[in-house]
Amino acid sequence: MTVESGIIIAYGSANIAAGEESGYTAFGQMDLGYLFNTGNNYQSYNYLGSFPMREDDNVTGYRFAVWAPGARSVHVVGDFNDWAEDQTPLLKNDNTGIWTGIENGAKQWDRYKYRIVGADGRTYLKGDPFARHFETRPADASILYDPDEYQWEDEQFCSARVDALAARPITIYEMHLGSWRRHADGNFMSYREIARDLADYCVEMGYTHVELMPVMEHPLDDSWGYQITGYYAVTSRFGTPADFKFFIDHLHRSGISVILDWVPAHFPKNLEGLVRFDGSPCFEYEDPRIGEHREWGTYVFDYDKSEVRSFLISNAVFWIREFHVDGIRVDAVSSMIYRNYGRTEYIPNVNGGVDNFEAVDFIRQLNSVVRENYPHVMMIAEESTSWAKVTHPVNDGGLGFTHKWNMGWMHDTLDYFETDSYARIWHHDQFCFSMVYAFSENFILCLSHDEVVHGKKSLLDKMPGDIWRKFASLRTLYMYMIAHPGAKLLFMGSEFAPFIEWRFYEELEWFMLNYDAHRSLREFSADLNRFYLTERTLWIKDRSWEGFEWVDCEDRDNSVFIFRRKGEEADRDVYVALNMIPVPLVRYRIPVADSGRYRIVLNSDDVCYGGSGYPSNDDGDRDFAAIEGDWKGKKYYVEVNLPPLAGVYIQKIRE
Repeated sequence: MTVESGIIIAYGSANIAAGEESGYTAFGQMDLGYLFNTGNNYQSYNYLGSFPMREDDNVTGYRFAVWAPGARSVHVVGDFNDWAEDQTPLLKNDNTGIWTGIENGAKQWDRYKYRIVGADGRTYLKGDPFARHFETRPADASILYDPDEYQWEDEQFCSARVDALAARPITIYEMHLGSWRRHADGNFMSYREIARDLADYCVEMGYTHVELMPVMEHPLDDSWGYQITGYYAVTSRFGTPADFKFFIDHLHRSGISVILDWVPAHFPKNLEGLVRFDGSPCFEYEDPRIGEHREWGTYVFDYDKSEVRSFLISNAVFWIREFHVDGIRVDAVSSMIYRNYGRTEYIPNVNGGVDNFEAVDFIRQLNSVVRENYPHVMMIAEESTSWAKVTHPVNDGGLGFTHKWNMGWMHDTLDYFETDSYARIWHHDQFCFSMVYAFSENFILCLSHDEVVHGKKSLLDKMPGDIWRKFASLRTLYMYMIAHPGAKLLFMGSEFAPFIEWRFYEELEWFMLNYDAHRSLREFSADLNRFYLTERTLWIKDRSWEGFEWVDCEDRDNSVFIFRRKGEEADRDVYVALNMIPVPLVRYRIPVADSGRYRIVLNSDDVCYGGSGYPSNDDGDRDFAAIEGDWKGKKYYVEVNLPPLAGVYIQKIRE
């Protein structure tokens, strides 16, 4: 008998692909368990969990392994033994705390759980922490699954992936799979059904990436996937692991990268999950002053435990290797790195401060492993504080992420746009503030799901004024985001502006596309994305002042902002002029660097986008010659008729 699960082990920071062909028989259980116990088994999912045993290409049963160091006894119960409590005992390795055993009668799709008599003397029925598949809620049993049954076809896409830090255009479509589209009867679409529609839609709309809110197994729809019980299993709401591999495979073959939201910060208190797994705080901190997030009703992983580090880092590697994902967005980083996050009572660190040193060490270890072995993978932090060097290398004292959500830009920008136009004169500096820190981190500008729920209103409804002003302001917001330094992220549906907030329990209001204003806004969103993708000036120098220049940010009275995006060729630079009041500005002077003729190449007020059509499409209104004369520190300027509540992109006309 041989086990073909393909164990791959990491020693410290060594390349985890080393020894890939060694197989299970190359290492003893003690070696594998020791690496898990020391926090250095970065593919522990190939040792812990359930695995088919094969002989002459036939499955002869399943092998089980589970870490439960404080348990008094562990049995596997399931369909294969009629859920008998004493039929399939596991044996404990006292040195590692890992229980192992074999059930010859087990077969794929059988349901199972671990029956654990815990350190506290109580009996628990637990799901497998490393299970690849689960029943669909409200049922919660693990399901035996053969992980090797899918044949990938994305070799060309994967071989062409570039370093995560390479200069490139990034437009991310953030989505919740359960509410993007549904069948007419309200039932979920499958991973395979969504894949075909989504790939075509992203290509049509000019998105380069899809970011999925958590797809790991979770018991409560209302949590949107952020309270996970099955870290190694995609939710069965939409199909099997093979179906999800098809989903990613199909997107890859359409040129679309996939980012997963991931939650190593906390887990729910559901008894079938990780909580008190062996009758003691096995995965979580023991002291509730650091071990609970009471506002979320969750427990916090104990990052000081080496086994927890192996579990979580292996999980990130699992999604990268087994599912070919291109990025991981780490949720709630702030709640990990601060001991007092969301708490009135907390345990200070050894220095008496609020920093969670062990969580910081875990994050650095995680990012070092991924960066060293999978440099193409984006590691994205959702971090909302002023913690320094989030996206700086670990050897430079940073946390090692490749990207960070720019929460400050999101809040300041939305606050500004929610302010009525007559009052924006008093918020002028707020609009400009993002450029004070724009290059301190490698940012992603995000208009995410968090901003369109819980009474915050949809993006369209946040905009002040009548319907025309709402749409005009939203187009200007999108134009500003595309031109501002940083990668871009937009939550699903926002591209056609539903009036109501996002509802996780039903599909988006696609019927709104029957109305001109919403259909025109989607066309504008697509044209913006396509302009961004093809115009290298907007992203080639995205991370320093070499790519950005304030041209005029001092016109408070008119609430006008003008900046210049600079690239490799000066005559391809893009001048961005934003008029934040609902009044056209005639012959407005814009300083430019060179002589020659200039043209409005994109106007958010065009009639085809639902605007007023100002200025007209006559050459005299769209094309104009630079006038020699000192203006705002430049030797030349152009006179442009700026449309109301709108933005324009201007470029020099090349001979």
